Amino acid sequence: MTHASAEMSAYYAARAPYYDAVYLKPERRDDIAFLASHLPSRLKARAVLEVACGTGFWTQHIAPATRSMTATDGTAEPLQFARLRPGTSEVTFLLADAYTLPAQLGTFDGAFAGLWLSHVPISAREVFLVSLHSRLAPGARVILIDNNLAQLRDFPISESDAEGNTYQLRPLRDGSVQKVLKNFPSKAELDTLLTPHARRIEHHDLDNFWLCEYELGGP
Repeated sequence: MTHASAEMSAYYAARAPYYDAVYLKPERRDDIAFLASHLPSRLKARAVLEVACGTGFWTQHIAPATRSMTATDGTAEPLQFARLRPGTSEVTFLLADAYTLPAQLGTFDGAFAGLWLSHVPISAREVFLVSLHSRLAPGARVILIDNNLAQLRDFPISESDAEGNTYQLRPLRDGSVQKVLKNFPSKAELDTLLTPHARRIEHHDLDNFWLCEYELGGP
């Protein structure tokens, strides 16, 4: 049984043609420039699995530095744009559920997920990690990035549920408004989540994003 939300998939399918607008905001320019350089440097020469690649914005930066790269998403429409990105001609793009990544993907020594963990329900975080780690070799380098609380300037929290998940209202260009699950885990929450699986957990705070990097522990 998947934990993916039908509403979330519909939202990102509708937003795919103009999703990159989120990266063009002037206040994010320095962060984007740093990440576009840092991410490929940390995943260089590795076989990398990307989860929730969306329209491939980060894929295009990471892929040229890798030994090989497989980029997955749970929604078909963003993948159509991802396949057109420069530098991704050798990337394997696949439709896959992040919570049940299939064994057919193979085994990787690097992994990346950008702006994904914030959309994972709190109760499903461990499910996602088990799925991801099942596709990784011991010692694999994993990098997660996501929005920090600065994003609340544009999209304040509209409600929360009994589990502690928080939600935002996101307008689409057709005039509709979609309720989107968007969590903002603290460093302490990330450490609690990752410590049973990881070693050498590192955190980096940017103006608009956080970055967490770790190595997958051995058996």
